[in-house]
Amino acid sequence: MDYHIYGVPRLKTIKIFFLTAFFCLSIHAHASALPRKPSSSSNSPQINSNSVLVALLDSRYTELAELVEKALLLPTLEDAVGKHNITIFAPRNEALERDLDPEFKRFLLEPGNLRSLQTLLLFHIIPNRIGSGEWPGGLAGDPTHGTLSNDRLSLAGKGSGVQSVDLAAVVHPDAIVRPDGVIHGIERLLIPRSVEEDFNRRRSLRSISAVLPEGAPEVDPRTHRLKKPVPVPAGAPPVLPIYDAMAPGPSLAPAPAPGPGGPRGHFDGESQVKDFIQTLLHYGGYNEMADILVNLTSLATEMGRLVSEGYVLTVLAPNDEAMAKLTTDQLSEPGAPEQIMYYHLVPEYQTEESMYNAVRRFGKVRYDTLRLPHKVVAQEADGSVKFGEGDGSAYLFDPDIYTDGRISVQGIDGVLFPPEEKETKPETKTSRATKVVSKSRRGKLMEVACRMLGAFGQDSRFTTCQ
Repeated sequence: MDYHIYGVPRLKTIKIFFLTAFFCLSIHAHASALPRKPSSSSNSPQINSNSVLVALLDSRYTELAELVEKALLLPTLEDAVGKHNITIFAPRNEALERDLDPEFKRFLLEPGNLRSLQTLLLFHIIPNRIGSGEWPGGLAGDPTHGTLSNDRLSLAGKGSGVQSVDLAAVVHPDAIVRPDGVIHGIERLLIPRSVEEDFNRRRSLRSISAVLPEGAPEVDPRTHRLKKPVPVPAGAPPVLPIYDAMAPGPSLAPAPAPGPGGPRGHFDGESQVKDFIQTLLHYGGYNEMADILVNLTSLATEMGRLVSEGYVLTVLAPNDEAMAKLTTDQLSEPGAPEQIMYYHLVPEYQTEESMYNAVRRFGKVRYDTLRLPHKVVAQEADGSVKFGEGDGSAYLFDPDIYTDGRISVQGIDGVLFPPEEKETKPETKTSRATKVVSKSRRGKLMEVACRMLGAFGQDSRFTTCQ
């Protein structure tokens, strides 16, 4: 095999090969001589299987171990065990399951109270090894020990040999003993003062923020305004019924809709009404309806004010073919166009789906209208929704022409009229009214005398015998 490189003499090729090999070996030796940086895993303490933390997670104190995991305290405790021995006071499971106040337990497990739960658990751990034989005896001069929560615990040994931690008695001393710590079983949960104050503060704030029951707002019947202003947040449903917020009548100029209190005009109702009228014109076939709303009446302005105050409306819009059937007499009377349109305005937000589901479920549904006290009847017919009854009914013809969450426009193929009230006239009788005269009561003696006079034909002379 020829190792000759083209254009390079053979001797120079051999020199280049040896120099390259020497350079690579020198770099490898220099790199191995450099001090290696410790890996990130060597910084964190290594917890072996004989650790007190592993024993706690695998012990009978399952409730405490579960709380430690929920509080995300395992890294903190691993760091503490790596630095020094620890002493854990573990409450029995019954103290955390049945004896603990449910409201306090719910407070600890809320996500926003993680710091309180961590403080409570770290209050049970002392960064020092204290076995049962190292317990102080007697009540005088009881030493206190600092905990991982920066609070202090008082350890005491009573004369009978019963050991205690603060107010909790030690029921299982030296329950678990490991080289890096010891666990003592106690009868109850230890609660630091800071957690108790936080719980009481949260509970008092929750009771203060509760809404007190109040009566319905009173409306002045003369002015149709609230007697006392009620603060309502922006976007909330209005307090006044829509009938109190309407104009006083079609013969008068529309009055501004009274606000429920606070700044008015939570919604841009004028723009929404203008938008749906433009949609009617572009949709086609509803020009007469738009003309009545804008030109013949001031309903467009009134609807805009109502929507601005937070009310919702469903417009049952007759198409041009249906409007052409209206006679001059039906539109010539004062206020007739307004009354016709009021009967086609429902103070609810309804869509084709909601109305069809309602009539499918309940059969006949009566919707309120802005023409008090009349209601419009809806029922299912031929797979659609039919409004009204008899010859004056109309079908849902063009559903959901306009829906924006505040105004819904549903096209129908007829003009609706409320059912005529039957006039009950008092019946006049042709027979003459006979005057009834009550007869006076007569005694036994008078009756006998009248009979005797009647036998002789003389009783007609006496009025008492007639």
